[in-house]
Amino acid sequence: MNYRHAYHAGNFADVLKHTVLFALIEAMQAKPTPFCYIDTHAGSGNYLLDGFEAKKTSEYKDGITRLHPAEKVPPLLQRWRASILGGEGNEQGLKHYPGSPLQVARLLRPDDSAQLCELHTEEASKLRDLFRGNPQVHVHQRDGYEALKALLPPKEKRGLVLIDPPYEAQEAEYKLIEKALKEALQRWPTGVYAVWYPIKLRSQVQPFLRGLQRSDAKRVLRVELLVHPDDSPLRLNGSGMVILNAPWNFDDVLREPLRALASLLSQERPAEVRLDWLLQEGAEPPAPSPLPPSRLLRPGPPPPRRR
Repeated sequence: MNYRHAYHAGNFADVLKHTVLFALIEAMQAKPTPFCYIDTHAGSGNYLLDGFEAKKTSEYKDGITRLHPAEKVPPLLQRWRASILGGEGNEQGLKHYPGSPLQVARLLRPDDSAQLCELHTEEASKLRDLFRGNPQVHVHQRDGYEALKALLPPKEKRGLVLIDPPYEAQEAEYKLIEKALKEALQRWPTGVYAVWYPIKLRSQVQPFLRGLQRSDAKRVLRVELLVHPDDSPLRLNGSGMVILNAPWNFDDVLREPLRALASLLSQERPAEVRLDWLLQEGAEPPAPSPLPPSRLLRPGPPPPRRR
């Protein structure tokens, strides 16, 4: 494993991923019954923004740093930002960026739980140290895809699985994800599954997204943020998340925050977003877009509220 998230912590892709993750946790907590959070590629859990790795790339400066002083952001982004800035180590300013496991662990209610999988020895060791003494969080040093077979369904019967691999070999990784999702939905068809993916060339992502339209999920929501055109394999042009069995009206929850992120995180050109349903129960799969693959779609205005 060559990938180290410490070089990329807090970048624009993290901001998108963790905004969506925060919204999913809030949706889980809308019901009083406990839930389980499962992370298949947990990493080390916490990252120093003034450390060697983060300073070498400075990617966080075009990510979380943009949100730090921003005013008039939507309430969801305000709550997520407060959870980041209010964490341990950030009393004197933004010094630490918590990874997905730590962000979720801070939000867990007393009866909720977290199962964190990390294969890499050094990362798993840091993860164990981070959560030592926390009875709600369980760390497994094992392959996250394989672990799903043992962890699903969780005893809580409700929950969320985050699949966020390093994508060192993109085509091979997508095959692993497709297989894992198929088996997971068979074991736990009511679970919510969130998959993060990088966007370099649109053609690399499209087969995976088309495959999700034939999945056994009831609903599949796509969320994307692009800061560069999706036509170069040499850099991270954007990122996305697909949420299988997404909560009802979850697109409405994300629409305003996503527009705000597009405004805050633009680089050489205006950032653009996609927010649409790839699959909805009882509906025909959307027809292929007549637009060329590199053409990006902005989300339209929110649908009118029914009185």
